[in-house]
Amino acid sequence: MGLARTDYCWVGHRLLRWCRSVSLPLATAFSISLILLPSLSVPASGQETQRKAQPIRAVTYAPQALPWKRIPAHSILLKELKSGRILYQHQANKRLSPASLTKIMSALVILENGRLDDLATVSKNAARAPKTHLRLKVGEVFRVKDLLKAMMMVSANDACLAAVEHVGGNEAQFVELMNAKARSLGLHGTHFSNGCGFDGSDHYSTAEDLAQLSEVAMRNGVFRALVKEEREIITPVSGYRAYVLHNTNRLLGRIPGVEGVKTGFTSKAGRCLIAKVSHNDSDLLLVILNSNRRWTTAKSLIDYGIRLTNTVQ
Repeated sequence: MGLARTDYCWVGHRLLRWCRSVSLPLATAFSISLILLPSLSVPASGQETQRKAQPIRAVTYAPQALPWKRIPAHSILLKELKSGRILYQHQANKRLSPASLTKIMSALVILENGRLDDLATVSKNAARAPKTHLRLKVGEVFRVKDLLKAMMMVSANDACLAAVEHVGGNEAQFVELMNAKARSLGLHGTHFSNGCGFDGSDHYSTAEDLAQLSEVAMRNGVFRALVKEEREIITPVSGYRAYVLHNTNRLLGRIPGVEGVKTGFTSKAGRCLIAKVSHNDSDLLLVILNSNRRWTTAKSLIDYGIRLTNTVQ
């Protein structure tokens, strides 16, 4: 049967009296033992007590670093949409040429101010659109929704201008709608001078603004469905010539969870990309401006974002 706490005190007192009569080293040893006695817990009913559980500390796993010696783009923004957390950024507020990423705003304005089943006629101006085009013929008539498919999937400038002119009356008036929309969204680093993304001194945006614009556009069900399609065929209502569309976004169908959004390229803007990726319970949005290696850069950043959002906190 264990000793009561008063018994421990009595034993200690007798030992202290005994230590006075022995040598100093031995007395010291017993004194130390005496000091430790009060700290001993007394078992209840002769049972050994359990040790108090130690608190468990959370462990944070850092993701593997990005494999770059030099940042491979002029501007980058990687964001987790549900939390709003910025996972990676580089010069995200720098004003740069957005190339055909401009068409995200154009598509949004068309969807808000036009009707999908409206019939739009290809003008001479639209048919002469430079760079990427489908070689639409003057006088061909398309439904607006088919022009949207062409401008968003293959970045066709002739289809873009045909839709822009139909909804805005002319390109200049349409651009006013674009800039008004940018102001309403608080995109202070953005200004448009044309509807399709041609380079210009007064045509610019930032990765941060383009990310915010893309978030708004992806809330529109029609837009969201357009930008995730890999292949489509459109035909003018005025004829039988079919145009085959293959999405320029190489991430679609190659990286699980990719849902669009848009590619872009001009000599000034370089190669650009906006991509949205859904993985488990996370939605990533990636903006890359002016990168010579946009696909490998995008894959590295998407992998990085997925690892980071899967980190145990």
